[in-house]
Amino acid sequence: MRIEIDALKEAAAWPNADQRTVVALASQLLAAELYQEGFDYFAARRVEGEPTGDLSLALAGAFQARLDGRSEEAIAKLDAAAELGLGLPQFFRGTSLARLPECGGRAGTVVADLELVLAVKEQFPPGMMRAVYEGLSHAYELLGRTEDAESARSRSGELITDYWVSTEAGFGFVAPRLVEVAPGVHVAQGYDFSDFAFVVTASGIVAIDAASSSAHVASALRDLRKITELPITHVILTHAHFDHVGGLDGLTSDGATVIAQANFPDELQHQNSAPRPFQRLLPDGQSHRAQVVPDHLVSRPEELSVGEVEFRLIPITGGETHDGLIIHLPDQQVVFTGDMSMPYLGAPFFAEGSAEGLFEAMETVMGLHPRLLVHGHTGLTTAFTIAVFPALLAALQDLYGVVRAAISDGLALVEILQLNHLPANLKDQPAAVLPYLACRDHFVQRVYRQRSGYWHHSGDGVEHFTSADLAAAADLLGGGTAAAFIRAGAELARRGEHALALRTFDLGLICHPDSTELPERRQAVLGRLVERNQLLNPFKFAYYAGLAELELPPQR
Repeated sequence: MRIEIDALKEAAAWPNADQRTVVALASQLLAAELYQEGFDYFAARRVEGEPTGDLSLALAGAFQARLDGRSEEAIAKLDAAAELGLGLPQFFRGTSLARLPECGGRAGTVVADLELVLAVKEQFPPGMMRAVYEGLSHAYELLGRTEDAESARSRSGELITDYWVSTEAGFGFVAPRLVEVAPGVHVAQGYDFSDFAFVVTASGIVAIDAASSSAHVASALRDLRKITELPITHVILTHAHFDHVGGLDGLTSDGATVIAQANFPDELQHQNSAPRPFQRLLPDGQSHRAQVVPDHLVSRPEELSVGEVEFRLIPITGGETHDGLIIHLPDQQVVFTGDMSMPYLGAPFFAEGSAEGLFEAMETVMGLHPRLLVHGHTGLTTAFTIAVFPALLAALQDLYGVVRAAISDGLALVEILQLNHLPANLKDQPAAVLPYLACRDHFVQRVYRQRSGYWHHSGDGVEHFTSADLAAAADLLGGGTAAAFIRAGAELARRGEHALALRTFDLGLICHPDSTELPERRQAVLGRLVERNQLLNPFKFAYYAGLAELELPPQR
């Protein structure tokens, strides 16, 4: 986890760094409780006249406010930053003051700052509003605005992400909404882990993908029926993954023709033979195994005309899966890419995906010259825009060369990850930094696993040990006491190594299941891991949220 912070620190220090990169770094440092490190970094980064100078000053104040006995100096920095610029400085001043006892005597400032943020929330990076409502709930209470405080509290939380997660419904990136991205083209975001879409034509609706469950599809259809009562005539599937085909029955009651790529049956069989993915990615009880028999399979580029709307169907065999199908609406200049750009380069629990295929697919999409890319997940559509594709492709090709050379030199996987490689071209393309970092470590792992055996000269893979074996050995080192695991895990957490701390507490619980303190420490560390993955890694977020049994409602 430390390498992400170090990479973000380097990228945030580049000239003209993207604000989202700076905010992602601040989020990581805050979640890791590295307050002194955060203060030192942003205090040193503050440069007069720099485009993000007001943000650096605000962040220096936000971190200083969390250091004992430094609140007066912190408030002075926050005030100075708020005078320099509008936007993020108000967010960080408002949320920082709200954390102080009695809001530092500035409840009115908190309300003014955070109500301003709400008024222009579309101008902010994705997420952040839960923390706004959290701050407002405290300030409203102090000002005697009880009803406003209760309303804000119902929408609040210390997390800043728009993600929602529950046992019953699974995972979503945003609150459910239908977004019209082009005339007649409606994308269903937040009803499910994956996004799906409806293209309204003169003769019927063409659905693109089918979510993970019929219940989620039905919810989106209720909203669509407020716009049109036309029947669904076609369903085009971008690939066979469970979160894109599981709700197909909810779209075919009108006898729709189901279209998929020629490799779809093979990919579906591959998925159905694989183990279940992480909990919380699917609704409770929903299987990742699906039975889908398309009516038409696409083996080469072809065109489909429905109600005077033209669809170009382009098979791709790389990126996430080998059954990808790109849907191009040339008149609207919109391309549906499915999950070809999924940062995990193939689902992390399946053996699939390739760097070479991703490169070819990205070049295919760029050759279409679209105005808008619609990916299979909201976060991808927001970050992986057509504008960043050229720089992202160049950066990933650079990384590909580094990884292949490192494998040839005999480096183990963890050693390659710790190279923390940031391609030089990203300095001139700040908007591509976060998409690259979202991909990087997963990209490295996929390339490594495709080009190395299961034994490494370092000894990795030669022998295998269960968690119980490792726990017993660690217990010997610790003198056979739960206190040893507690001390070690607490120190790792203090250093910001929360994933390693979690592993330490888990091992301790194997040897000392009756400990009352180990579960409490474990839960606290899980909270930090959820926070640290809320901007860069939704699969890890869902994984740790499942372990923490987190229930997080949609942010409406």
